[in-house]
Amino acid sequence: MKGLSFFSSMVLFLLCISFMTETEAGLRNGDGVYIVYMGSASSAANAYRAQILINTMFKRRANDIVHTYKHGFTGFAARLTAEEAKVIAKKPGVVSVFPDPNYQLHTTHSWDFLKYQTAVKIDSGPPSSPASDGSYDTIIGLLDTGIWPESESFTDKDMGPVPSRWKGTCMEAKDFNSSNCNRKIIGARFYKSPEDDSEYFTTRDVIGHGTHTSSTAAGSAVENASYYGVASGTAKGGSPNARIAMYKVCNPGGCAGSSILAAFDDAIADGVDVLSLSLGAPSYARIELNTDPIAIGAFHAVEQGILVVCSAGNDGPSDGTVVNTAPWIMTVAANTIDRDLESDVVLGGNKVIKGEGIHFGNVSKSPVYPLIHGKSAKSADASEGSARTCDYGSLDQEKVKGKIVLCENFDGSSYASSARDEVKSKGGIGCIFVDDKTRAVASGYGTFPTTVIDSKEAAEIFSYINSTKDPVATILPTVTVEKFTPAPSVAYFSSRGPSSITRSILKEWRYSLHGQGRTQVFHWKASRLLSLTSSQELPWRLLTLQLLHL
Repeated sequence: MKGLSFFSSMVLFLLCISFMTETEAGLRNGDGVYIVYMGSASSAANAYRAQILINTMFKRRANDIVHTYKHGFTGFAARLTAEEAKVIAKKPGVVSVFPDPNYQLHTTHSWDFLKYQTAVKIDSGPPSSPASDGSYDTIIGLLDTGIWPESESFTDKDMGPVPSRWKGTCMEAKDFNSSNCNRKIIGARFYKSPEDDSEYFTTRDVIGHGTHTSSTAAGSAVENASYYGVASGTAKGGSPNARIAMYKVCNPGGCAGSSILAAFDDAIADGVDVLSLSLGAPSYARIELNTDPIAIGAFHAVEQGILVVCSAGNDGPSDGTVVNTAPWIMTVAANTIDRDLESDVVLGGNKVIKGEGIHFGNVSKSPVYPLIHGKSAKSADASEGSARTCDYGSLDQEKVKGKIVLCENFDGSSYASSARDEVKSKGGIGCIFVDDKTRAVASGYGTFPTTVIDSKEAAEIFSYINSTKDPVATILPTVTVEKFTPAPSVAYFSSRGPSSITRSILKEWRYSLHGQGRTQVFHWKASRLLSLTSSQELPWRLLTLQLLHL
C-alpha cells in the first residue's frame, strides 16, 4: 500500500491481531457504540489503518459495525466495550475514540402547538414564478428529521435540471419513494442509529422539524399562505430557487452522533454547497472539538469548500449556553422579526392590555367575564405558590368556572400551556399568563383563549383587580401586527456566549447572522393516518424555533 512500508504494515497487522485476541476473551456486557475518528480521508495511511482495524476486530462481528466513514474523513462507529475503546485509542492513526453522543433538535415550546392544529385550506392565489437570484444551482443539505415532500414549499415548478455535479441519491423506504424527489428535493438519505426503531427507517418527516427548516432555508414561494387568516402572506425560503438534500439523522429520541458523522461523510461526497444543522449538544455538555461529531464533520466539510451553518442553541438567555462554536462553523442565533401575533386583553372600562399569543377561541369581544387571580382561586390542598402559577390540580373548580384566570410564572419554571390546561380543566373561560421571557414570542394555544403579558402589563391588571369589586375582562382574537418594534433583536431563548470550549475565539454577531426565530408559516401534514394520496389539503403550520435563514 502506497505510503506504508511492508515492515510497518506487518507491525500494524500484528498489533491488531494481538488486540483481537485480548478482547475476544473479555465479557461482552456493557457494550456501547463508540466513534473511532482517524482523520482525513485523503491520507492513504489513515484509510489503510482503518480497514485493518475493521477487518481484524470485526471479522466475526460484522453486525457490530454501525457506520464507516471514508469520503470526507476516515473512521467508523461500532459496538465496543469500554476496554476495547481504550485499546483502540492507542492504535496508530487514531485521533480520538468516544461514546456515540445523542444530540437534540433546537426547538422551543411552540412545538406543543402541533397537537392543537388541524387541516387548514390554503388561500388560492396566482402561481408564483421563481425570481432569478443566481441560486438555482446552489445545493443546501440539511441534517434533520426528514422531509414531507408533498408540501407546496417543495414544488419544482419552473426549476431547471438537477445540477450535473450532483452525485447524491434518493433512498426508498417506508412511505418514501424515489418519485418523491424532484428538481427541488434532489436528495434524500436516512441513517439507522443504533437504537432506532424500524418505524423511523425512512426519510419521511414524522416530527415536522426538518420540513420546517427545509422550507425556511429553501422553500419555493407559495402565495396567500396563512393559518386561519393569521400571518398571511407569501411563504418562501431564504433561497427559494436552491435545491434541497435531506439527510435524516434525527428521530423523536434525538440525533445520534454516529449518524450525524455519516451524513457529513455522504454530503461531502454528494456535492452539497451548504450544510445546515438546527441541532446540537446540550449546553451543559462541554464537549471538546475532537470528540464532537458536528465539529469533526464540519471541519472536513469546510476543507472541501462547503459552508457549514449551525444553530447556536435555545438555552438562553443565560451566559455560556452557546453550542456549535468551532471556529470553522457559522454559528447562528435566533432573532425576532417585525411581525407580531397579538391577543389583547380588554378590562372593564375598555382598558386594553397588549398580549402575545395565538388562539382561536370564540368568546365575546366585550369584557363580560369575571376575572380572578390564580391565588384567589386556590384549591384547599394547594399551596399559594402553585395556585399563582396555576399548576396542575392547584385551582378550585367552583372558583374558576366561567372566569378568566390570571396566572404568573413568578418562579421561572412554569409555562403558559400548563396554566391554560389547568384553567380549562376547571371550567375557566380563558387564561392570562404573566411571563417576561415568553412574552416576546407568540406561542399557540388552540381554541382556548390564552395570552401572555409581561410584568409591567400585569401590574395594570393587578391594580384593576384590587380596585374593583367585580373585575371583568375578555381576551380578543389573535391579530397580526406588522412593523413591530424593536426588530430584529436576539430572541430571549437564543443561547448566549461565551463558549466554554473556544473562549479565546470571539465570533462576530450581526443581525445578518441571526436566524428567523419567531413565528413562521410552513407546510406539513402531521397526521400519518391519512393516506399519502388523500385529496385533503395539507395544513399550514405556525411554529417558533431557531432557524437557519441566510
